[in-house]
Amino acid sequence: MPSIKSLILQGEGVMLDFKKTITSTEKIAKSLVAFANNKGGKLLIGVADDGTIKGVKSEEEEKYMILTSAHQFCKPAIEPYFEEIYVDDKLVLVANIPESDTKPHYALDDQKKWWAYIRIDDKSVLASRIILEVLKQEYKNNGVLISYSDNEKKLLEYLEQNEKITLKEFSKLLRSSYRKAQKVLVNLILTNVIKSHTSEKEEYFTAVR
Repeated sequence: MPSIKSLILQGEGVMLDFKKTITSTEKIAKSLVAFANNKGGKLLIGVADDGTIKGVKSEEEEKYMILTSAHQFCKPAIEPYFEEIYVDDKLVLVANIPESDTKPHYALDDQKKWWAYIRIDDKSVLASRIILEVLKQEYKNNGVLISYSDNEKKLLEYLEQNEKITLKEFSKLLRSSYRKAQKVLVNLILTNVIKSHTSEKEEYFTAVR
C-alpha cells in the first residue's frame, strides 16, 4: 500500500475518503455502502477534509462506530478491516472496505429508509434505478450475451452523432416506455458499450470510446 502521506496527497477520490472523526453511524454508512458498491475504498479517520493529519483520540471508539454502522446500518452487512498507522506521532485509523460480491448494498438513513449509494469522484451519490439494476446483475450474469437489436442500434447510432443521451431522450427515440429503454441501457452498461454519468442535475449516458 502506498504510504499514508502519499495517499493523502492524492486527495479524496473514488476510492479514498477522509474523516476527521466519526460523528454519525448513519452518515458513515453512506460512505461504506458507496465503496462496497464500487471498487472498494479506504476511509482515513483522523484526517481532515483538506488533508491535515489530526490523528484519532480513541481508535477503539472509532472502530466501534464504523463496525456498528457496517453491521446495523448497511444491508447486506459490510466487513471492513482496519490498519493503525502512526504519522508524525499521530494515529490514523484506516478502514478498508473491499469491493463487494453481494451488491447492491443499502444504507439506512435517519428516516429509517434504505438507499443505495455509489462513489462518483469524491462523493457518495444516490444510485439511480439504472445503476441499481446494473449492480444487481453484475454478479449474476458473468458474460451477458449481447445481440444488437434495433433498439441498441438506434442508441449507438444516436451516440455517434451526439455526445450523450438521457433516459427520457432515449425512451422518446424508441417511442417506448422508460422501463424498456432502461433495460437496453442496463445491458449496454453491463457489456461496457456505454457508461453512466451523474451530474447534479441529471443522469446521462455516453458511448465508451
